Amino acid sequence: MAVPKLTDAQRADALKKAQEMRSKRMELRKQLKSGSITLEEVLKKVDDEVVGRMKVKYLLESLPNVGKITAVALMEEIGINESRRVQGLGKRQVAMLLEKLA
Repeated sequence: MAVPKLTDAQRADALKKAQEMRSKRMELRKQLKSGSITLEEVLKKVDDEVVGRMKVKYLLESLPNVGKITAVALMEEIGINESRRVQGLGKRQVAMLLEKLA
């Protein structure tokens, strides 16, 4: 697949959008870490572009008392691929995540 040729303006717009998405994800992670929003509330926002495109591992690592090793172990136990994004989770996987982390 060939890389599309972007004009300078298109490239600048893409970079700006990417930075906005990173900032929004960082803010969501801070809210999760502080406890001002729950995992269940985040998983209900799967249609939101910020939440839906976030990797599950990245999301789990944002929870209090869940680090990289715990997140990977939990995902393996439930059967979630490490590269899976939140929007790609099935209902059973979401239910198991909430059950394990409740």
